[in-house]
Amino acid sequence: MAEPEYQYVNEPGAPAYPYGMPSEKASIIEKINPEEIVELLRNRLMGRVQDPKTGEWVLHPNLKNNAITEIGAWDISNLILSISNPNTSLSKLDDKTIRKRAYSLTQTTVHMLISNWQEYGITNRAQISFISDIVYSLVFITLKMADAEGIRKMITGMYTESRNIVESTEQKKRMFRRR
Repeated sequence: MAEPEYQYVNEPGAPAYPYGMPSEKASIIEKINPEEIVELLRNRLMGRVQDPKTGEWVLHPNLKNNAITEIGAWDISNLILSISNPNTSLSKLDDKTIRKRAYSLTQTTVHMLISNWQEYGITNRAQISFISDIVYSLVFITLKMADAEGIRKMITGMYTESRNIVESTEQKKRMFRRR
C-alpha cells in the first residue's frame, strides 16, 4: 500500500493539515530508536566489540572470560526489547509503574541467569549482578522517557511549533500580496 502524498503549505491548493508532519514525526521516532542499544548490549554481553574499520562485531580476546553465550545474550536482549521500543517511549507512564516494571524485569533477568547459568555461560556471581544492574538501568531509563508523556509531549511541541511557523509564514505572504 502506497503512503499518502502530502502537499506542503507553499504549494497552491495545499490542505491546512498535516504540513508534512507525518514524515517528520517518523524521523524523530527513528532517531529516538531505543532498539539500537539492545543490539549494542547483546553484542557486548557476548564479549564483542565493533571493529572500527569494518563495523563488524568481533570477539575481543580479553573479554571472552566474562562474556555470556549467544543464547544468554539473546534471551536478555529480548527481555529488554519488550521495554526498549518506540511504543514504550511514546507511552504515558507514572513513576510507580516505571519502578515496578523495571524491578520486575530485573527480577526476571536474575531468575533467568540463575536458572540457565550453564547454558548462558555464567561462571560467577559477579556476572549476575553486573547483568542485572545493566538491565535495571537500561529498563528504568527507557521507561523514564515515557514518564508523564515526555517524548510524546516533545513531538507534539515540535509539531505545534512547526505548524505555528508555517501559519505565520502564510499570514505574512497574505499581508504583502497585491490585489
